[in-house]
Amino acid sequence: MSSSARPAPPNALSVAGIDPSGGAGIFADLKAFSALGAYGTGVVAALTAQNTRGVTGVHPVPPAFVREQLDTLFADVRIHAAKVGMLGTAPIAVAVAEGLAEPIAAGGLAHLVVDPVMVAKSGDALLGREAIATLIDAVLPLATVLTPNLPEAGVLLDQRPPDNLHEMQRAAERLRRLLRDDGRRFVLLKGGHLSGDATDLLFDGERMIELSAPRVQTRNTHGTGCTLSASIAALLAHGAEPVEAIRRAKAYLTEALRQADRLQVGSGHGPVHHFHAWWHRV
Repeated sequence: MSSSARPAPPNALSVAGIDPSGGAGIFADLKAFSALGAYGTGVVAALTAQNTRGVTGVHPVPPAFVREQLDTLFADVRIHAAKVGMLGTAPIAVAVAEGLAEPIAAGGLAHLVVDPVMVAKSGDALLGREAIATLIDAVLPLATVLTPNLPEAGVLLDQRPPDNLHEMQRAAERLRRLLRDDGRRFVLLKGGHLSGDATDLLFDGERMIELSAPRVQTRNTHGTGCTLSASIAALLAHGAEPVEAIRRAKAYLTEALRQADRLQVGSGHGPVHHFHAWWHRV
C-alpha cells in the first residue's frame, strides 16, 4: 500500500500538567500516544517544578487560558479521544469540563479517559481539596473510562482506600455510579498498591472483570497512571472497544515497566520505558 493510501493516524489529546523530567503528565502522554500510533496533542492545565525525587512547585494555568487552548484546538483539529490528568484547582476543572462538554455533545469527541491525579509518586499533593467535588460533579460525568488507583478511589468516595479484592469490588460499584448511566461507561480500579500480582478491576455496571499481570520489580514507576490512561485513550482513538483497549493498554504498560531499568533518568522513581518496542532498533 502506498503512503498516500494509508489511513491517517487518529488524533489524541492530553489535558494535564507538565512534568519537566518527562516521566509523567503531558510529556509522558505524548510518548504513549506516539508509541501506540496516535498523533498527540496537549492542553496545559498546570506547570510543575518536578523531578524523579519530588515536586518542588506547582503553577496552575489561568482557567480562561485553559479554556482558550481547548476552544482553539477543537476549532481546527478533530480529536478522536482525549484524556484528562492533573487539573489542580476547581476553576481549572470547570474550564476543562465546559471546554470538553460541547465537542462530546456534538459527537466530535467519542471518548474521554479521566485519570483523577491527586498525588505524585513522591507523595506530593497535585489536586487541591476544594477541587475534588468539582472533579466529581463536572468532569466525571463526561468520562468513558475512569482510572483511579486505590488511594484516589478512597478520596473520590470519601472513605479509606480499599485494601483487598472484595473491597475493590464494592468501591468499583460505587465509583461507577459517579459516571453517566448510559451503558458505555467503565471504571478501571487499579490495584497496584496491594501486594502480589498487579490486579485491576474493570466494571461497566454489569460485568466485573479481573485484569492481572505479574508485578514488575522496579523502582522506575514514575508516571504509570498517566501512561496507562494515555494508552487507553490512544487505543480508543484507533477504534478499539473499551474492554479491548484497556487490556492492550495494561499489557503495554506492563512491558514498559519491565523495560524501565534500561533508562537512566534521575536518582529517584524513574520513568517507564514508553518506546521499549522501538529503541532496541537504534
